[in-house]
Amino acid sequence: MKKAISGAIFIFAAFLLQSTLFSQFHIGQTVPNLLVIVVATLGFLNGKKSGLIAGFFAGLLLDLFFGTIYGMNAIIYMYIGYTNGYFKKIIFPEDIKLPLIMIIGSDLAYNLIFYLFAFMFRGKFQVIYYLIHVIIPEAVYTAVLACFLYPLIHSLFKKIDAHEKKGEQTIV
Repeated sequence: MKKAISGAIFIFAAFLLQSTLFSQFHIGQTVPNLLVIVVATLGFLNGKKSGLIAGFFAGLLLDLFFGTIYGMNAIIYMYIGYTNGYFKKIIFPEDIKLPLIMIIGSDLAYNLIFYLFAFMFRGKFQVIYYLIHVIIPEAVYTAVLACFLYPLIHSLFKKIDAHEKKGEQTIV
């Protein structure tokens, strides 16, 4: 229960920061995708189901406030969370390399799928421009912030796990 509440707080905080603070202090018209960081992290720390649920609510927030095609962000983020949940069993949470690679891959996948549905189907075929000016800079910016945000989320969930194990031991 504590993990679910903490995850919801992280999603809401990432949404607020991404849509307010970072949209004002962008670097080269690029805003980091904090929701991808949080959804991917919740996925590979807590598993497929948690990642799927976190992705749905993160995408739903984006769809409700900024979406033009309702449900598109929710579906994309659900897949991101679910896919990252597959790596729960093979990840060493203290090692940041695989989570960082997965976060970068998730951000690239999100932007490519978003481009496909939001622009390409409307006949805008400027893939190279979008790749150079939006996708790659956002992936780099997101990766830099993931180096700070992932350890923060990981340490919080580690403390929650330790507290839950301590509580189980006192009951038995």
